[in-house]
Amino acid sequence: MITTNSLTKNFKSYKKEPGLRGSIKNIFKREYITKPAVEGFDLNIKKGEIVALLGPNGAGKTTLMKMFTGIIVPSSGQVQVMGHEPYKRNKEFRKKIALVMGQKSQLWWDIPAMDSLLLLQKYYEIPKDDFDQKIKKMAALLNVEELLHIHVRKLSLGERMKMELMASLIHSPDVIFLDEPTIGLDLIAQESIRSFIREYHKNNDTTIIITSHYMADVQALCERIVLIIDGKKGYDGTLKSFENILGSEKVVTFVYDTKQDPTDAIWQGLDAKWDNNHQQVDLRLPEKKLREITSQILIQSPVIDFHTEKLPIERVMKVLMENPKILHK
Repeated sequence: MITTNSLTKNFKSYKKEPGLRGSIKNIFKREYITKPAVEGFDLNIKKGEIVALLGPNGAGKTTLMKMFTGIIVPSSGQVQVMGHEPYKRNKEFRKKIALVMGQKSQLWWDIPAMDSLLLLQKYYEIPKDDFDQKIKKMAALLNVEELLHIHVRKLSLGERMKMELMASLIHSPDVIFLDEPTIGLDLIAQESIRSFIREYHKNNDTTIIITSHYMADVQALCERIVLIIDGKKGYDGTLKSFENILGSEKVVTFVYDTKQDPTDAIWQGLDAKWDNNHQQVDLRLPEKKLREITSQILIQSPVIDFHTEKLPIERVMKVLMENPKILHK
């Protein structure tokens, strides 16, 4: 569905010295800087996959998404989406894709969402019966049947995002690009959006590319991760393999209501990370010894609470963002 070969995008800017003198100097001579946002990027995505594009701010994720959808033209290399060159933006290509950007809206602010949806029906030439059926089904899944005729500006952020999803999927695209679809949403709205995406993918076998800084999105939706660091591909593989980059140990947290003695024999030989008050400790334990060691600690010390980390992917991302060289060891 999506193929890239040595895909590169450079952005050109210029340096300006401060003050009036710098401004006058730049009228006659400018010093340009070329920065690669994406560099030599190779990628193959098959039909029906849900793939997460991850990376720190400025890594090149949104630039890639914009090249996939034809919003910007590559500086060099090749990109094809369903056999089309996206930047040519032909009508057949545009009918097969959808782009949802969490920080930008495609709905008209001062009219009800239904009016925007009706306009999109005409744009995509969707038969009325098909349109009515899709609206009814998606509105039910998103629980927004009563909101379709309310002005968009009066909707909450989560409600608007649900309408954005409906607007993007009304033409049944083959490939969906989701750029930060849950940004700024509360936990209930996030889970509602994830549930809808899962259900939509299950029913339509659509190819979905998603970027997100919320690792819960990735954990809930994706089996494959592509990590981008400084415009280059740092990792491409399964979520499980990504979680094990730092090892297969489990992180367990034990909480106490009183200060503990870190030199106690129970902690000897363990990689214990205590908080400043010595009332909470994190342990990295081998999977094979997890049950044995955890049981000993629970029996021998006055634990009031304990838990294993819910999203090990967050720890891996944090470490890789701080030290990307780990990937090349």
